[in-house]
Amino acid sequence: MITTHCNEHDHGMTANAFMSISLNPPLVAISIARNARMLANIQQTGRFAVSILAEGMEDLAWHFAGKPKPYLCDFFERRDGLPVIADAAAIFVTELVEEILAGDHTIFLGRVREMSYDLSKKPLLFFRGKFGGLADPQPAPPTLENAGYEFIW
Repeated sequence: MITTHCNEHDHGMTANAFMSISLNPPLVAISIARNARMLANIQQTGRFAVSILAEGMEDLAWHFAGKPKPYLCDFFERRDGLPVIADAAAIFVTELVEEILAGDHTIFLGRVREMSYDLSKKPLLFFRGKFGGLADPQPAPPTLENAGYEFIW
């Protein structure tokens, strides 16, 4: 979920393109269609937040993807003046550092100013038109190296 505060209003949209770019300095990237209303809002404010929705937040994802759910309310909290989704699995508050034109999208690079996460929550995933989640972690299968074999090269 991408959010910003512009012209005295909170704005949000569901995005399917978000990634970590750099640890030092801490940078993330989002990709926004050039015809999306959010594009001008981010350009005007120079700031955006990313809320990684947690499993069970499908209705919020649809709401901000243009399929409003009128019963949803009070889903924002504030971080450094920006709206973020309360109870998200992770939150990144950023300052815009660069715009990159890429086909019919603009890639925004944001420097992370604040980050938080809740280890008890799994992220909501979207793949092939459906929501899903991560499986519980499983131990790695044994390999020759960790099964007690010695290799001589």
